[in-house]
Amino acid sequence: MKQYAAEFLGTFWLVIGGCGSAVLAGAFPQLGIGFVGVSFAFGLTVLTMAFAIGHISGCHLNPAVSIGLWAGGRFPAGKLFPYIVAQVLGAIFA
Repeated sequence: MKQYAAEFLGTFWLVIGGCGSAVLAGAFPQLGIGFVGVSFAFGLTVLTMAFAIGHISGCHLNPAVSIGLWAGGRFPAGKLFPYIVAQVLGAIFA
């Protein structure tokens, strides 16, 4: 359960930090973060989550990453669906 909560939190943080900065950059061009600021926002959200939850869940943060790891034989099939559900719910809540 701890792994799924970590994936929920990580995906929530990624959507809030990354997509939120992109929305603000587009809605308020005078803020000046631009493309570079949005890039830094995405990078820093992934970095913070890698350090915070990487040791707990692997920090996939994206169903495509989880599916890719499963297809490559590096992730058990039994955990795939709960991971995807946690990630999608984290994104929706954000």
